[in-house]
Amino acid sequence: MVRQREFDEDRALDDAMQIFWEKGYKATSLSDLTATMGIQRPSLYSAFGDKEKLFEAALRKYTKMHATYIRTKLQNNQSVKEAFRTFFEELVEDEYKESPSKGCFCINTMVELAPHDEKFEILTREHQMYLSVIFQETIATGISSGELDSSLNAKMLAQTLVVSLIGLTVLLKSRPDRSFVDHSVSMTLSLLK
Repeated sequence: MVRQREFDEDRALDDAMQIFWEKGYKATSLSDLTATMGIQRPSLYSAFGDKEKLFEAALRKYTKMHATYIRTKLQNNQSVKEAFRTFFEELVEDEYKESPSKGCFCINTMVELAPHDEKFEILTREHQMYLSVIFQETIATGISSGELDSSLNAKMLAQTLVVSLIGLTVLLKSRPDRSFVDHSVSMTLSLLK
């Protein structure tokens, strides 16, 4: 007879995602994971496999949630320019409020693991491309409505904004002078003419 799991796998995965996000893959021990998830090692292995598979599952869950959040954030505004302005400015504001800054789980993974692990290089690149598609769709909406200049290349501008987003997120972990960041965001947003 197969034994029923005595814990909520989805909740345990959320807990694992939080500790990985906070500490990174390498600095998170199995003891950290089992304590945070409230389960024993055999249950962790049975439900998720090893630490790397658990990390991959947490990252996949995060990237799906993150993309949904960004899509919703950008679509909940009548103005494309205002949607991007609000998105970037709130990102900056939230990072300065949080101490220390956790940044973006996917970008943290890109910095920590992607240079050394092809699987995570691919997973983080897929997320970058998906964000680019979301940005491109939003920009195309602005071009179609006449809010944005019809000469804009939606795909190239979207990719530029993704690069800016990633760079900004990494930069914010070092807590640069706020005016430095604000001026950079303003210049980035000026591309949406």
